[in-house]
Amino acid sequence: MKRSSVIFLLIFFIFGCDSPSVTSIQLSDFDKDISVEKLGKQLMAFSHGLNALESNMSNANEVLIGVHGRNSEGYEWVYPLKVLNTNNKEIYFYRWPDDGCYQAPAENLILEIEGLLDTYPKIQKVTLMGHSYGGIVVSHIVENWSSETAFEVHIIASPLAGTAAFIKSCNFEPLKKIKNNIVLFEWRTQQELDNAFKGLENNPQDINILGSHVTTLPDTYKGNRLGHNWSISWVADQIK
Repeated sequence: MKRSSVIFLLIFFIFGCDSPSVTSIQLSDFDKDISVEKLGKQLMAFSHGLNALESNMSNANEVLIGVHGRNSEGYEWVYPLKVLNTNNKEIYFYRWPDDGCYQAPAENLILEIEGLLDTYPKIQKVTLMGHSYGGIVVSHIVENWSSETAFEVHIIASPLAGTAAFIKSCNFEPLKKIKNNIVLFEWRTQQELDNAFKGLENNPQDINILGSHVTTLPDTYKGNRLGHNWSISWVADQIK
């Protein structure tokens, strides 16, 4: 074998085998013949930070950002992000280190949103969707948001009241009220149907946030028990 061929194969082995199998995913991929499970894994393969699922902001005056929960497999976001897309809306997915406390990832997302607004002054509205632990991240943003840009917030199946252990370990203070330019919707699963909450003595979704709009989800969705992960799809159908 020639020396040049050996060098080529060595380079291919080093860089080809070490590179990740998934480097990016776009919203257009959601229409392809790819399983929901695989698409979910691709979402979770994003690097930490705000990731665009579309590449053209020229027609957008609104952004929607999905914020996943702890130990997410991503598949629960595929249908919601797809059906909530419109011609004037840009879809993003916020990948964050969900094995720790929420404050630093929340503050980082605030900075990233502010950067978007500076870069694209046509944006008139930001919609945030936080699921499960991701709702805690979003609640911190709601409390600390200072921009005048309109904010629509959907917090889904999230333990906004906290638990004793979480309050102690992460110094968590539940959200108490919202600001004038923010509209907050809480979407609560039924505790006995939600595997994340049904074993707890108290429902951590139960909280009184001044100005919030609260909806309790029904028992079933498309013939399935409406539990923790299906909740995002049910909400997406209501607000699309």
